[in-house]
Amino acid sequence: MTCYFRHLKTVFEKAGITITIENKGKIDKAIHQIAGIKYKNCSATWKVVKKKIIEDEENFVKTLKKSVKD
Repeated sequence: MTCYFRHLKTVFEKAGITITIENKGKIDKAIHQIAGIKYKNCSATWKVVKKKIIEDEENFVKTLKKSVKD
């Protein structure tokens, strides 16, 4: 899995997302898009994601849930 997925376990649970081999790439791309970071830039994405979660975790969870369902 990506370098920051292990830190997002609670966020994934709140969003009702189960990480599988089949969906982890889609979820990773959605997180990069939410963060506004080019795909595969793990450390920059994690830096932005941490900030977004601290500022408004509920909104991040909601946005992630919607992005993964689309």
